[in-house]
Amino acid sequence: MGGSDKSELLVVGSVAYDCIETPEASEDFVLGGSASFAALAASYFSPVRLSGIVGCDFKESDIGRLAARGINIDDLEIDSAKPTFFWRGKYHDNFNTRETLEVRLNAFEGWTPKLSERARQCKFVLLGNIAPSVQAAALDAVKSPKFVVLDTMDLWINTANSELKELVKRADLLILNDSEAKMLSGQRNVVKAGDALLELGAKSAIIKAGEYGAMLFHKDGFFVTPAYPVRSLHDPTGAGDSFAGALAGFVAGTGDSGFESIKNAMVAAAATASMTVESFSCRKLEESGMVEICRRRDFIKKISKI
Repeated sequence: MGGSDKSELLVVGSVAYDCIETPEASEDFVLGGSASFAALAASYFSPVRLSGIVGCDFKESDIGRLAARGINIDDLEIDSAKPTFFWRGKYHDNFNTRETLEVRLNAFEGWTPKLSERARQCKFVLLGNIAPSVQAAALDAVKSPKFVVLDTMDLWINTANSELKELVKRADLLILNDSEAKMLSGQRNVVKAGDALLELGAKSAIIKAGEYGAMLFHKDGFFVTPAYPVRSLHDPTGAGDSFAGALAGFVAGTGDSGFESIKNAMVAAAATASMTVESFSCRKLEESGMVEICRRRDFIKKISKI
């Protein structure tokens, strides 16, 4: 679905190497980071420009993986003195809880995006799951964005709450999971939490509920999509980033950011994200392709009908 006649999506986020242990297996130094998953997912729906930073240890083969999906990496900076951002984590038996064992910011520490003129002209922007101060710096540099997707997590809600809430006011779409929505809104009920997120200033909000799907809160209505039923769960890392990336890419690809378009984007995003969890790193996401995304999207639509 990508093509040069479609609007380019700017994805700003982290590019990392991960060491991951799950109840199924473990793998070391695999490609990760919010921007990697989001850009790869988005690339099926629109042209993508990635803004991030990697270190002196970043492999040419991993740059090749991004380039193979047509992702523009002119705004991917390289720090020749420091290694790439690193995360080590462990998932517990139910896959829903994970423990961070080690984080090394490395080249990512203190990074502020230096956007090219082409990046500054992008109308569609995905601010991947990174510190609100970095997200804000990137958004400040974009000249006149049409549609801004903001992804975040509990870490930033706890450590940069005021900065995050200011950024929420500038978001056309805020994405977070159910526990994060309750945390940010101060509401115990997830539906009340969604309403409260709009009151915080977000023009619309999506609350993810893992294998149970996702809810859209929008001034023009409410929408729920189920998740694709995954039976081969290997590694949940990057599923949320893939969801955000595919959704933003879909909207950029259509050029339509209205309620109906976001609803369709959510279904495409659920289908795309379901592939991410079926392998470590981005492998299944890269290998499965658009035919499989469409098959899963159509299946989600089918099981949603009464």
